Amino acid sequence: MRTKNLLIVSLLSFLFSCTEKPKPSILPQIIPEPTVIEVVASDFVLNDNTEIKASDDFKVSSDFLKAYVSNGSAIRLKDHSGFNTISFEKDEKILNSEAYKLNISENEIIISASTDQGAFYAVQSLRQLFPASFENGTFQENQVAIKGLSIEDEPQFNYRGMHLDVGRHMFSVDFIKKYIDALAMLKINTFHWHLTEDQGWRIEIKKYPKLQDIAAFRNETLIGHYSDQPHQFDGKKYGGYYTQEDIKEIVAYAQDRFVTIIPEIELPGHSQAAIAAYPELGCTGEKVEVATLWGVFEEVYCPKEETFKFLEDVLDEVIALFPSTYIHIGGDEAPKTHWKACEACQKRIKSEGLKDEHELQSYFISRIENYLNSKGRQIIGWDEILEGGLAPNATVMSWRGTKGAVEAAKQKHNVIITPTSHSYFNYYQSTNADEPLAIGGFLPLDKVYNFNVIPKELNKDEQKFVLGAQGNLWTEYIKTSEIAEYMAFPRVIAMSEVVWSKQENKNYEDFVSRLEWFHKRLDSLNINYANHLYEVEGELISNNKSIHYKLQTLTKDKVIHYTLDGSEPELDSEIYNESIPIPTSTTIKAAVFNTKEKLGKTFSETINLHKAVGQNITISKEPHRAYSGSGARGLINGISGSNTRFGDKEWLGFWGEDIEIVIDLGEESEINSVETRFYNGKGQWIFAPEKLEIVFDDNEPETVLISKSKDLLVDVIFEKSTQVRFIKIRIPNYGTIPDGLQGAGNKAWTFIDEIIVN
Repeated sequence: MRTKNLLIVSLLSFLFSCTEKPKPSILPQIIPEPTVIEVVASDFVLNDNTEIKASDDFKVSSDFLKAYVSNGSAIRLKDHSGFNTISFEKDEKILNSEAYKLNISENEIIISASTDQGAFYAVQSLRQLFPASFENGTFQENQVAIKGLSIEDEPQFNYRGMHLDVGRHMFSVDFIKKYIDALAMLKINTFHWHLTEDQGWRIEIKKYPKLQDIAAFRNETLIGHYSDQPHQFDGKKYGGYYTQEDIKEIVAYAQDRFVTIIPEIELPGHSQAAIAAYPELGCTGEKVEVATLWGVFEEVYCPKEETFKFLEDVLDEVIALFPSTYIHIGGDEAPKTHWKACEACQKRIKSEGLKDEHELQSYFISRIENYLNSKGRQIIGWDEILEGGLAPNATVMSWRGTKGAVEAAKQKHNVIITPTSHSYFNYYQSTNADEPLAIGGFLPLDKVYNFNVIPKELNKDEQKFVLGAQGNLWTEYIKTSEIAEYMAFPRVIAMSEVVWSKQENKNYEDFVSRLEWFHKRLDSLNINYANHLYEVEGELISNNKSIHYKLQTLTKDKVIHYTLDGSEPELDSEIYNESIPIPTSTTIKAAVFNTKEKLGKTFSETINLHKAVGQNITISKEPHRAYSGSGARGLINGISGSNTRFGDKEWLGFWGEDIEIVIDLGEESEINSVETRFYNGKGQWIFAPEKLEIVFDDNEPETVLISKSKDLLVDVIFEKSTQVRFIKIRIPNYGTIPDGLQGAGNKAWTFIDEIIVN
């Protein structure tokens, strides 16, 4: 009788809970986009009578879901119900360990996977069907409708990574956990943790206490940008490190979210902090300080036995803390200056039968690789580890474009694609003047999203060596966790879709629509993301007959209002419907509005209708595909590039090449001057040329010397009154970057802006 009464009470409770209909379910806006998704008619109602059924095979994923519901709402799931259930089912036919199926019907949610990890990713998709208020525990209802649907999903790449540099600026254990939480939500499975740098050593190594006492702290930090002259510093000691207990806690936390942490211990370069603690590790043995300036330094590990013993001891403690198969050993930006002058180094070159210092670096990397292989681990290194010959089992992380990835894959080495052009989230993401200070560059959201991971130079067999891709967050100019979030989000969200979703399924307009919805979830998670969805983009459309200006915005169901008189756009300003005729030089201002208010920031573009606008232009070399701007015509479209974002659509970048530009004015015209400007961001390997030549028609070339300015922008003005049709400009590349500067030994970049003919 008691059992019967309990059943009646439970039934009445269930029926009573259903008397009030839940709010309408959320249409699926899942990021990253699932492989296959179909919406069905009936919704599932989650309430106090819902039961979660899961075997021990799905303990992590089911526990995560239970905690998500109980922490996010007042709903209390039943141990036994029988009315509606969420079931975790093992499906051995699902071969990909990260794949899953999610079926939501009126009475049941079924999560199918062959592993707990696959089920965990199903849960991450399911959580995006819950109201965003679940994320911070403010959901007030006693039930919630979950949209009925069917999903079959799997990742396109096994390696889906996100990086964080803590050497330049350090972040709390709580923030590292928050960072990992966000990665897991986006189905990113690897956290690349950059732990050692010239400016600070951030991991406790018990055998070498000076790494904590000395290497972990710098005396002061640069104020402003590296390119600002003269350099100024704050005079404040800065530093810290993660204890081994901190790291164990973080590693365990990540494992519960199926995120693998790959530690990076930089060698042989970026090692000045360690050498400051133990000067005998360097080539000179002289005392140095932990670096206070950003950049590349000549203090590198000396390849002698004492150094290898130190590094092996360090790595022993590292691998005891991190269970990852991979250990990242850096290998990038290691100047050879000290090695060339070092007796021990030259002796090592001779005894090992090496050709030069580049092969000495290969020897250094190979020796470390052999040691880690003997411990059952593999190495990852930046693409400089290709120099002098690639270590036998190394995986290459290609950051200087994709050339290193192509070279390594053709040698049958695994590669991870992470080029500066699409993966460096420490670059500016907007042309707004109030953006946080950044190292430079320009990487907007759409460029990240449209990244195609597989280099076109690889054939089908070679493509198998591409493990995946990752985003990078270097923190020279990122002092706080709030700025770190702002720089990473939403670009890491776009990257999650790059590495998870099928290339043929990707659609930027649809992604933007889903991202606008996803912002509510980021708000609830208290993630300080950059919102540029309500900004206006512009494009000049020119030919010999007419010049128009086109405006657009990313988001749907919004209105653009604009002005041509320099005033701020308002609700009663002109509504943009079609491209705007531009008969004379003008300034366009525009903004996105809904029916009540302005949503984004004001867009402003000044158009200078000089004599070359709309004419023909050719360049002897194609701009680098990573910095192709608006193409050749972008150099004479009447619009100057950003003063700080050298990678925007108005600047053109050329790597190590001399170029010749020819402008055809269509007919002989009277001119008074030719102007242009070059970016001179030496901290980013970008150098203005030392001279250029201008040729009018078939006349003799005239040389224009360019001052060796320390400014970021170098203006060139050549004044001459003449009649001319063809203007030819020859621009020699700066050449090889000198020792002592960032990128030493590499070819310099040339970045050129608008060419103005008056």
